[in-house]
Amino acid sequence: MDLAGRQVTGRATAVRLALLAGPVAFLAVFFLYPVTAIVGQGLREDGAWHLGRVGEVLGDGDTAGILWFTVWQAAASTLLTLAVGLPAAWAFARLRFPGRRVLHAAVTVPFVLPTVVTGAAFLALVGRGGLLDDWWGVRLDESVWAILLAHASLNFAVVVRIVGGLWSQLDPRQEEAARMLGATRRAAWLRVTLPALTPAVASAAVMVFLFTFTSFGVVQILGGPRNGTLEVEIYRQTAQLLDLPTAAVLTLLQFALVAVLLGVQALLTRRTESALSLVDPATTARRPRGAAERVTLGAVLTVIALLLLLPLGVLLERSLSVPGGGYGFGNYSSLFTTEGGTFVTAPWSAVGTSLRYAAVATAIAVVVGALAATALARRGGGRLLRGFDALLMLPLGTSAVTVGFGFLITLDEPPLDLRSSWLLVPLAQALVGVPFVVRVLLPVLRAVDDRLRQAAAVLGASPARVWREVDVPLVRRAVLVAAGFAFAVSLGEFGATVFIARADNPTLPVAVARLLSRPGALNYGQAMALSAVLMLVCTVTLLALERLRPAERTTP
Repeated sequence: MDLAGRQVTGRATAVRLALLAGPVAFLAVFFLYPVTAIVGQGLREDGAWHLGRVGEVLGDGDTAGILWFTVWQAAASTLLTLAVGLPAAWAFARLRFPGRRVLHAAVTVPFVLPTVVTGAAFLALVGRGGLLDDWWGVRLDESVWAILLAHASLNFAVVVRIVGGLWSQLDPRQEEAARMLGATRRAAWLRVTLPALTPAVASAAVMVFLFTFTSFGVVQILGGPRNGTLEVEIYRQTAQLLDLPTAAVLTLLQFALVAVLLGVQALLTRRTESALSLVDPATTARRPRGAAERVTLGAVLTVIALLLLLPLGVLLERSLSVPGGGYGFGNYSSLFTTEGGTFVTAPWSAVGTSLRYAAVATAIAVVVGALAATALARRGGGRLLRGFDALLMLPLGTSAVTVGFGFLITLDEPPLDLRSSWLLVPLAQALVGVPFVVRVLLPVLRAVDDRLRQAAAVLGASPARVWREVDVPLVRRAVLVAAGFAFAVSLGEFGATVFIARADNPTLPVAVARLLSRPGALNYGQAMALSAVLMLVCTVTLLALERLRPAERTTP
């Protein structure tokens, strides 16, 4: 390599390192440090390591059973979610139909609701006294089918948003050109569209697997005593049995399995990615053509109605139910008082708290995630860069219980004395939001033809101007999608927030969980009303985000 080539390479490396500095520091301080501290506290006693406990826990037959159930239910949930989500991603990306934008926002609502609320809604559908039990005498509670259906409902939006976001920017003329050259519709899709979508599909599948692998609320409510995941067992060992050594070993096991999965996924994605021809998504949507497309659209809408909207409808119905029968707004009016004694302030104050925290968390997640995605999208970097790509996803596969406890025992001394600071909650929320931002932006950034960047650089543009003039216009919509995901995830984050949110300033999910944990019709009614408010806030927010998209152009 000549001197000029080495200078260009050196400058590119310096830019990548500068971009990664912020994300690396963020993960090191707010993820690796708390997690390693809590695990170390569980495996150390009197200053000495007690590693014999690792072999005891891993050799236990109960651990093997829990691990097997965790893995296979996560795999089955992922396959089911892809089966129902990919057709929907196509419909939202390629078809224009009445109510499309409203429905596109609505499908994300189940994902951001606290999992305990979603579990309770599905219990009302498939449990004792639920709709299926009343109509046909069928019960699915305490079965794996209830868990799989709830997981598919929760993660449906992940596939629609990530895969559909890229699909809507793929130039449909490429597939049409293949068909003009003699390829069948199926062959053209398999050879042109599917390879382009593979990185986005892989990203969505990994995220769904991680969420279902670490599932807690859904399994706790619907799985019964016989079905438990590693996350449920970690919580039981930590919060109920106070067995930190066992919880630490299970956390390490979960951590190792997730790291292996992410490493394989990163390798496969790098092998399948390619530069793509991206277009304005407003030009790709059209009216359905032919009976096959109309039938597919009808099937997608039916799945959405039964799997996503029906549980939300049950939630809304219960929020309006009043003791003694009938319906009214009593549960909602009680949110403005301290009646019941569950909170020091009126439960309604949790709405403003959640919105403020989610806005701050979104800003942090978008900045950190965008820097990381920009660095990862650049060619080269080798194994070290692929390892960091996998590291960014680890917060999704690490026990939220561990992260929450880790925050409490590590961020309590200067210069990071944050235990009494309101910023602690947005930081925990942003930790979960960053992987979403990266997963949404990375396929789009990697699809940008690198020759465009090289041409701009040859013309004298600085790296910052190249990014501003080339990358930003092409990924603007992806940034909006990423921000929407980060905001939605922050609104619904529960696992870590429940340990660090102040008692007098809870978020909506924490307030709902507290109300559900207390007996009495008033507490249950307030919990359903707050859940309905959270559902409404998420719907309005996501609908507003949809309106920021470019206006659709008429395509026959």
